[in-house]
Amino acid sequence: MLVDCLTEDHRWEALSLEALAEAAAVAVLERLGLEPSVFEISLLGCNDNRIAELNADFRGKPQPTNVLSWPSEERGARVAGEMPALPGPGDEEELGDIAIAYETCAAEAEAAGKPLKDHATHLLVHGTLHLLGFDHERTGDATLMEGLEVEILGKLGISDPYTVDH
Repeated sequence: MLVDCLTEDHRWEALSLEALAEAAAVAVLERLGLEPSVFEISLLGCNDNRIAELNADFRGKPQPTNVLSWPSEERGARVAGEMPALPGPGDEEELGDIAIAYETCAAEAEAAGKPLKDHATHLLVHGTLHLLGFDHERTGDATLMEGLEVEILGKLGISDPYTVDH
């Protein structure tokens, strides 16, 4: 199993969070030419209170957020817009940890008029890319990461999350 899921907020069970995360992670790894079966991701399906605690502890921001990720090692690109150093044979099998908050995710999905399942899948793709060293702090990195998200989500049957439907 690629994803080991701990569900603290049982509202996630109605969405089959672990199956969504598994599909998202497999899609990301396969798109990047990595064999999913050799990697592991730990996932926490929680609520806003729990993620606010984690956000305060690890980022100094004591408020809820939609998703947090903790890569097992630094893989980020040195030059903006370049590919990060993806894991290779013999590298760490544990990619890292992801936490996703139910209330924030549900509110964002509702505000965007998108199915919760699709928005959660987007956040899981996003979190998995973070574990692999992708980021969106610099413009070039954001362009690369968002392009991959759109492509991967498209293969999963989910429309571009960065376009606004009118």
